[in-house]
Amino acid sequence: MEGRVLSLKGKTKKKVALPELFEESYRPDLIKKAVVVSQANRRQAYGPQRTAGLKTSADSWGSGRGVAQVPRLKNSSRVARVPQAVGGRRAHPPSVARVFVEKINKKEKHRAIRSAIAATANPDLVKARGHRFDATLPLIVEDAFEDLASTRQIAVVLAALNVWQDVDKAKRGKHVRAGKGKRRGRRYKNKKSILIISLKPVLAARNLPGVDVITVDKLNVELLAPGTHAGRLALWTQSAINAVGKG
Repeated sequence: MEGRVLSLKGKTKKKVALPELFEESYRPDLIKKAVVVSQANRRQAYGPQRTAGLKTSADSWGSGRGVAQVPRLKNSSRVARVPQAVGGRRAHPPSVARVFVEKINKKEKHRAIRSAIAATANPDLVKARGHRFDATLPLIVEDAFEDLASTRQIAVVLAALNVWQDVDKAKRGKHVRAGKGKRRGRRYKNKKSILIISLKPVLAARNLPGVDVITVDKLNVELLAPGTHAGRLALWTQSAINAVGKG
């Protein structure tokens, strides 16, 4: 299996042999499992203080008053402390002792990331994720791409490689999140666009909408298959392709 190495102007420079992992079979079940495990292990436990709802002056009035014998606040008739009353503590609040960790076999994890990498070279899977491009996959660019120092230069190269329309789609896809999350530091939802995989981090591309930048040694299945759906539009540098073949 061969791939074309493109120049910064989108012209073919040479052809290279692709690593064997690009011939890996598509395993959506393993990819989904690996992504879910990654998300679960990143989850942070939460819960109230152990004494939440118990720090109160409430005390029962006792019998003979014609009302329920439940704890009531001093100088008030409002019920407190007990979970069965309005305004009382929660009966079964979240517990920090809950374990969210999930496990996956090493062979399954390795197979999942190999399958997700191979999916980046499958145009049908990439288009099924909604990516827009007019290029041959896998998309490989010369190593000079890693030395670009400005976002404007990155944008010019992506346009020459016929993938800029995907970044533009991600930019127009930004919208306000539904629900309470908009009040919790995640007001906007953003579309995923190109994943740039290189040997050195291409920091100039981090400000482009939907674009993620990662070095090949830190590549993970969650970046290759956001939302458990494989087939992300990926841009590889030639050195990254060589490195992933050795790993």
